[in-house]
Amino acid sequence: MDYVSAKMEAFKVNAEAAKAAPTGFTVKPRVDYRTVAAVNGPLVILDKVKSPRYAEIVNVTLGDGTQRRGQVLEVNGDKAVVQIFEGTTGIDNKNTHCEFSGEILKTPVSRDMLGRIFNGSGKPIDGGPPVVPEAYLDISGQPINPQCRTYPQEMVQTGISTIDVMNSIARGQKIPLFSAAGLPHNDVAAQIARQAGLVAREGVEPEEFAIVFAAMGVNMETARFFRQDFEENGAMERVTLFLNLANDPTIERIITPRLALTTAEYLAYECGKHVLVILTDMSSYADALREVSAAREEVPGRRGYPGYMYTDLATIYERAGRIEGRPGSITQLPILTMPNDDITHPIPDLTG
Repeated sequence: MDYVSAKMEAFKVNAEAAKAAPTGFTVKPRVDYRTVAAVNGPLVILDKVKSPRYAEIVNVTLGDGTQRRGQVLEVNGDKAVVQIFEGTTGIDNKNTHCEFSGEILKTPVSRDMLGRIFNGSGKPIDGGPPVVPEAYLDISGQPINPQCRTYPQEMVQTGISTIDVMNSIARGQKIPLFSAAGLPHNDVAAQIARQAGLVAREGVEPEEFAIVFAAMGVNMETARFFRQDFEENGAMERVTLFLNLANDPTIERIITPRLALTTAEYLAYECGKHVLVILTDMSSYADALREVSAAREEVPGRRGYPGYMYTDLATIYERAGRIEGRPGSITQLPILTMPNDDITHPIPDLTG
């Protein structure tokens, strides 16, 4: 075979290989911007942005090479308001450049997340290996069709007699725990996480149970208490723990409960587990909403909280429930401290 024939044969082989290669993907060019116009609290305002999209993820690179992530919060023409999850310290309008990814915020989920500890952004902080994701899910979740909801019937046992006897928690229910400053709500939350389980029924195979625990705005002592309590009492193997500390960026508290619920949805609806989600403290979450609303210079509602706080809280609380045809369930136990012990305060008023 001469040289020309050999080249033609090789070309045919490469052409056949190219046809066999997967083609079900698209390449999206990313545009890098250095048009930071202003920084206001946790928000960065960008000018001259081509076709920004609401909720789009933005990769921010500081002058020293530090990488941060943000999300488009508001779009007005060619201007975009981006909330930075890790805070805006060190961001300037000369050396900072932003890359719009074209993607929404998704989190990796896996069965291996049980027994692990993550920060408020979903990054492991327990010194263990990275979690190998089985799927990437939108942290905002999907609304449950009311027609597909199953009426809660079976019980989640907490091991606390006053709750189990007087105010039983059903699988798929959302039941808040109102507390006040100085009361031991953290001890109660840890006790429920240690003792909670499913009621065994005769003739029925045991079902899998898991707990997703999200702590928002807690101090170092409280975070250490939760971590040590779960590890020393052997409850950690069935718990996924998210810790957002008081000195972490405030904006991070807005995504922490959504990360926890997205993890719970995967464990419940894809893995068939009955999941109890404990969220503490929802007052810290509402305060983070108020801070972002003030930075956006929105018209405040009652006590300075944004007028859409009821809708925002509903996007969290309505993710509890059971779906017909799915074996798992999500039960929510949000814990909040009532400011000034006032049950008419907007936070407990819109939670109950």
